[in-house]
Amino acid sequence: MAHVIAIDGPAGAGKSTIARRLADRLGYTYIDTGAMYRAIALWAIREGIGLADRYRLEQLALAADIQLLPKRQVRLNGEDVSAAVREPEIASAASKVAAIGSVRAALVVKQREMAETRSLVMEGRDIGTVVFPDARVKIYLDADPAERVRRRSGEQPEMSPGDLAIQIAERDHRDRNRAESPLIQAPDAVYLNSTGLTEEEVEEAILKVVRARISNGKEQ
Repeated sequence: MAHVIAIDGPAGAGKSTIARRLADRLGYTYIDTGAMYRAIALWAIREGIGLADRYRLEQLALAADIQLLPKRQVRLNGEDVSAAVREPEIASAASKVAAIGSVRAALVVKQREMAETRSLVMEGRDIGTVVFPDARVKIYLDADPAERVRRRSGEQPEMSPGDLAIQIAERDHRDRNRAESPLIQAPDAVYLNSTGLTEEEVEEAILKVVRARISNGKEQ
């Protein structure tokens, strides 16, 4: 199996930005697993499927053809849904979809298949704990709540900081308290709080871990 760099952490911690930078730096493929759950949520909403309909959501997850391409392009069953999956309401729906164990199981299979032929930087909520528990490089990327709200304000200027704080707190609660694959730090993951750090500083900190755990021949 190829190398996998697993990055987990809460919303707004900077996972996507750093994962993309690392992938570019190392020549790996960047995988945003959150986009996969958003794709399922988008498909469900389009089909009028309730977000509590576990059976039908599982069927969508099993049937979905999801492609994650360069420049954050997301294709669902051949359609470019890159913009649609990043709408705020889809992100909120995805958090509910992601709490369903059978949906997660279906997408974990797809995520593991991606690592069979290429090295990945994969970010999400359970990459180091469930998807790739044997990965040599595991990072738990965090940031202070106020910093996470500030970052999301730049991405979603249409929402007030107060509303974003509420949204992030609700997402944290769902992610950390769901029965299936809750957001936790893997015992062997390196904890990194990105508050006050530049993107370059976070990138270099993670690269030090990569060099220590992979470059010396200790592959996954």
